[in-house]
Amino acid sequence: MYLDRGCLTVSFARTETADWMHAGGLPMRADEIRFLFAYDRWATRRVLSVLEGLDPAVWARTDVVGERGLGGILVHQLGSSQRWRILFEAPATDDRVKLELEPLPTIEELRERWEAEWAAVDPWLQTLTDDFVANVHEGVPVWQLLVHVVNHGTQHRAEAAALLTAEGRPPGELDLFDYAEEQADGGS
Repeated sequence: MYLDRGCLTVSFARTETADWMHAGGLPMRADEIRFLFAYDRWATRRVLSVLEGLDPAVWARTDVVGERGLGGILVHQLGSSQRWRILFEAPATDDRVKLELEPLPTIEELRERWEAEWAAVDPWLQTLTDDFVANVHEGVPVWQLLVHVVNHGTQHRAEAAALLTAEGRPPGELDLFDYAEEQADGGS
């Protein structure tokens, strides 16, 4: 199979059987996980950047996507990210963060909570090793659990981006490829 993207042509060889495919795929490296978490932050900041001046009724609306509206979606994204980080940092307790059960924060409060979460996750991400992300937890490689955290954020950013675009506040491109190009061009 060949993938042709303009001047980039990549050939993929097919193998009849590959043991690594049956074992959950080749493990990712810690640096690749850090790259995905940096992308997650970049894309989330793009969504948060267009919230200023949003009609409070739009922010607080419910039952737009499932039972959530824009504010609820973004609070859930943050709460889920926090719960996963806490799960990886310490033994599970029944006192896990459940932001979704608290009153809806203001947009500024949500931004501050995201900044606090990123400040908490950065030191933890630096402790990741290739051996750690290759571990298996309850049959699932740790690297796949960490990719799930980013993928879950992608789902909710897409929901938020659609709602914001409908309100005339598109956050712009949120694709991983756009982040990678920006990084390659020296962006931060």
